[in-house]
Amino acid sequence: MAVNLPPENTNNNNQIIQAEWDEAANAIAYDSVTSPAPICVICGPPKSGKSTFSRHLLNVLIGRYRRVAYMDTDVGQAEFTTSGCLSLTVINEETLDLAMPCLRTPERCYFFGDTTQRTNPKTYLAYIHALYGYYIEKYQHADANIGVPLVVNTPSWVKGMGLDMLVDMLKHIAPTQVVKIRVPDENKNLPPGPFWLKDGLDNQEVTLFEIGSKKLLRAAHDRLLAYFRNCVPNDASLSTTEELDHELAAHPPYEILMSSVTIKKLHPEMPRVQTSGSFIVGLAVSSSTSEGLPCCVGLGIVRGVDTAKDTLYLITHVPKSVLEKVDLLLHGLIKIPACLKQI
Repeated sequence: MAVNLPPENTNNNNQIIQAEWDEAANAIAYDSVTSPAPICVICGPPKSGKSTFSRHLLNVLIGRYRRVAYMDTDVGQAEFTTSGCLSLTVINEETLDLAMPCLRTPERCYFFGDTTQRTNPKTYLAYIHALYGYYIEKYQHADANIGVPLVVNTPSWVKGMGLDMLVDMLKHIAPTQVVKIRVPDENKNLPPGPFWLKDGLDNQEVTLFEIGSKKLLRAAHDRLLAYFRNCVPNDASLSTTEELDHELAAHPPYEILMSSVTIKKLHPEMPRVQTSGSFIVGLAVSSSTSEGLPCCVGLGIVRGVDTAKDTLYLITHVPKSVLEKVDLLLHGLIKIPACLKQI
């Protein structure tokens, strides 16, 4: 059955932001005396409204600052990239529709390759530390006189190991503000107060906002479908996933010499790297950061591998000039959407 694709653009914003959300966002943006700019972490349990509040906060901050950095650490429900990525995106315009997810090109991105951080907590935290280090170096040190705030959206896994990783993140980032969203079921909420600071021994000056949740209807939107829609010419009229599937199947792939790239398995429990069938990979440049972590420049679909010709066939909208720098294909657990049957 053909399923309708989500609209590519919308400027319809019917969301109503509750008063305490608006008060918290305005306090972060206008009451802050932080120099050069506030660093705010948003946390809370599932379906509490973290993503919607973070978008609203971005809009309010843009009203005061030229640009706002957004650090997305939720690999299960990324805001401006596809799932499976951790990224830093710099926003310079308001989000017109808080209910409609949209893709943006991040300034720095790492492909984690799964929708939960439990598969590799050590690597997950290393990526967070690297993203934050990049932000500090570029926007707190080099750009100190301009002021670029940072908004950090966190995963909804706030119990057990998830809570431990959130505490690690908060300790490392040392935010100037933390917004903790709570839901009516207290058993699902984070511990009370500044739970990441132990007995006042941690010397962090932080303002804590505790606000209620608001479950908003978010538009259904498969970011992978939207992402690979970019492989198709803009003038192509596509209204269903069936049409997108046909266009991608007919799309001429890049031919990549297998000897020029390494296919890396990201998670230990994964089966051996595929050499048949189609699969999604993160396109990366090895040792492209000072931390030795490979930066992801985009995603691709490996259509097939011809070992006799030392060739693999890749579908991606990443420009050829950028693709020529890629020497690492990161193979994770992100699957091709089931509706794309012809690829």
